[in-house]
Amino acid sequence: MTETKRYVRPYGDTTGDGMIQTSFTLPIPFGPKADGAAQQLANKMGMDPAMVVHSHPIGDDFTFFVVYGSVKHLVDLDEVKVVEREYPLLSPAEVNTTLKKVLRRKLVVVGGCIGTDAHTVGIDAILNIKGFAGEKGLEYYRELKVVNLGAQVSVPELVRRARAEKADAVLISQVVTQRDAHILNTQEMSAAFREAMGDKRPLLVAGGPRFDPLMAAELGVDRVFSRGTTPGEVASYLVHAMQQKKGVAA
Repeated sequence: MTETKRYVRPYGDTTGDGMIQTSFTLPIPFGPKADGAAQQLANKMGMDPAMVVHSHPIGDDFTFFVVYGSVKHLVDLDEVKVVEREYPLLSPAEVNTTLKKVLRRKLVVVGGCIGTDAHTVGIDAILNIKGFAGEKGLEYYRELKVVNLGAQVSVPELVRRARAEKADAVLISQVVTQRDAHILNTQEMSAAFREAMGDKRPLLVAGGPRFDPLMAAELGVDRVFSRGTTPGEVASYLVHAMQQKKGVAA
């Protein structure tokens, strides 16, 4: 295995050339001046030389650009902070077998989109049997009972249903939000569960493309999943969390 270097530079045509490609839109009509403005912006972003390799009008007053150029910045991998997966990815059969052994009943999952978000694509990708990225959703798992509340679920309704269903885990999704509404909604949700159920609250999991997995403590939840998460990752995490809760070794 190749040893990972601490410092790395973008790779374009040759190793270490620092070449990157970026795209953006400027509120300028399409034409030579627009291309010049895009190149100026790229230079101010640290790309030198910068080449506008593509530009295209968007209506009468906007232009979309793709710019290719070199940067001198280095990435220090020792300063990169991410949430590493600390549990193994399990197959559906392994999830079912482990949950049956650990819980001796079905694990109950309640999920939905909270606040005003009407986009269920995220929560459906995880919960619905059709799943996502070639994986079946949690409804497919024999040892999971899934209650999908859909979109625009109020926090009080989510808490009420979680208590009624005796949920082991609550999954909430926020796909389209503005002005950090996804953060405020999730903090409201976690606070409501703490107030209503205290230490007996279910596992709280938040997901959506604007979430940072490092935000779990700030949001008051147990886990945060961002874009690209698959049903298998979530199912495997739920198994891991239940094992920890029951004091069972993986």
